[in-house]
Amino acid sequence: MSVWVGRCAAGAMAVALLLAAGCSGSTAPSGAGAGATAAPAGPPEPIAAKTAFGKIYPSARAWAADAEFLTEKPDELAGFKNEQGNAAMWEAGFGSQSLHQYKVYTYAVATVLPDVHRGVSANLALPWHGDTRDAMPVDLALFTVDSDAAYQAAAQEAAPWLAKNPGKKLSLVLGRTYKFGGPVWLVTWGDTKQGGYAVFVDASSGKVYKSK
Repeated sequence: MSVWVGRCAAGAMAVALLLAAGCSGSTAPSGAGAGATAAPAGPPEPIAAKTAFGKIYPSARAWAADAEFLTEKPDELAGFKNEQGNAAMWEAGFGSQSLHQYKVYTYAVATVLPDVHRGVSANLALPWHGDTRDAMPVDLALFTVDSDAAYQAAAQEAAPWLAKNPGKKLSLVLGRTYKFGGPVWLVTWGDTKQGGYAVFVDASSGKVYKSK
């Protein structure tokens, strides 16, 4: 088997696993009676990045068969608190070489009128001139470390600083640049230009690359 075919197979498997992570349907046990009453669903809760990606990815591929996954990050949603790598709303950006366009999709766990509706939403496509050194496509086969695990790895490394600087705003973003061989999570607390703290976490292995 050629290297190219092997990589394609690995990529297809990664997509299947990511989409499976985003599926929420379930099958009732065979022993359940026809008149059984299902337990009421609980309130929506924040989710990790891969779950949101599994919801978004089919829409991106429907828009463009050659859609390249470039970045993912959490958004704020009124009434919900993002914490420990989970968020009530996520956005993911994709680029299409054939269309020369870039498009951002969001997934929200709940409807918050007037602007946010539960499920997947798409922003208008924008002109795009292709990959750059600072915005390279993410290989889905290498996107194995979820946002909550990345947060835990970063928080452990930053523990001494966090103990002295509590309450700083948390930010996460997944992407790939020329500085790294694969995708990384950038986890930051506060403004790094004003004494904040940043940690890079390998999105394949969970290894902390460096901090500042």
